[in-house]
Amino acid sequence: MVAGPVLVLVMLVVGGVAGVVLGVLLAGAVVVHFRRKEAPQDRRHRELVRADLPFAADLMAECLRAGQPLVGAIEIVARVVDGPLGERLRWAGGQMRLGADPVEVWRGLAAEDALALLARAIARAVESGAPVADVLTRVAEDARQAGRAASSAAARRVGVQAVAPLGVCFLPAFCFLGIIPVVAGLATQVLAP
Repeated sequence: MVAGPVLVLVMLVVGGVAGVVLGVLLAGAVVVHFRRKEAPQDRRHRELVRADLPFAADLMAECLRAGQPLVGAIEIVARVVDGPLGERLRWAGGQMRLGADPVEVWRGLAAEDALALLARAIARAVESGAPVADVLTRVAEDARQAGRAASSAAARRVGVQAVAPLGVCFLPAFCFLGIIPVVAGLATQVLAP
């Protein structure tokens, strides 16, 4: 949709064979960029799942320690946690209530990037017979640590992104107040008779 106007604009501005080649290359780059771009709703869902994951994993672990079976713990947490994570947990609990293999249910959920940590850990624990509550406690801590790392990386990115606008604002002032007077002073001394 955007690639066509980019192609035409570059062909008109540059012209000739070089314009056609450059236009095709830039149009291709535009298409690749927009295909890679994630939909805002998908990004928001992923962020909500990652934000709720530590709480949900801790709550599920405590339900298991209190004596609930895995399906019961999942359904309890699904009722408490809203949003996309709650929907996925309701689906998983429903599938297991209907008799689906828990390992296959969790492996299916592992395809989603935001749920991969939780789903793989539960699938491994169920398959190996390890205590799921202990695994969920580790998942919650890992998710918290990943959230902290993502927050600090976002804060560093903001600092780096703020440098360019500040440079654009201060560079002309530096040139006019620092460099031009020095050059003008030297020029008057050198060119003076």
